[in-house]
Amino acid sequence: MARIGALVLILLVTACGFEPVYGPGGTGTALQNRVLVDRPVDRAGYLLVRQLEDRLGRTGDPAFTLSVDLSLVQDNRAIDPDGEIRRYQLVGTAFYTLRDSGTGEVVSTETISNFVGYSATGQTVATLAARRDAEQRLMTILADQIVQQLQMSAL
Repeated sequence: MARIGALVLILLVTACGFEPVYGPGGTGTALQNRVLVDRPVDRAGYLLVRQLEDRLGRTGDPAFTLSVDLSLVQDNRAIDPDGEIRRYQLVGTAFYTLRDSGTGEVVSTETISNFVGYSATGQTVATLAARRDAEQRLMTILADQIVQQLQMSAL
């Protein structure tokens, strides 16, 4: 019975036009080592560009350029009875534009956002380390979302 279900699932997936992103002619291979990401202007931007280059590769002769406008907002989330902030939420929003390097034509553009949280322990150094870690986690999440959206778009 399980074999029949698996066979039906395979037939349904192939019938709907499913195509692997990294298969021959897939959008994953269309972008690999062909995208030049704009230079970062701050630490968060650097972390994002590093994650994007890890996923898309680096190139000296780009077919596409990727510009990302990044903003971070920190919100207080947990305040104890003494008025001390015990938890923060870091919200990141990235507006990106993928352009054809030859023509300058916009290929894809979108705004994505996500958030992470971190604790404030009362120790300045520990809280600062927690924020830096949260920022790094958030840039990883945003990079994954950007690459996923780019791979789903038709190039």
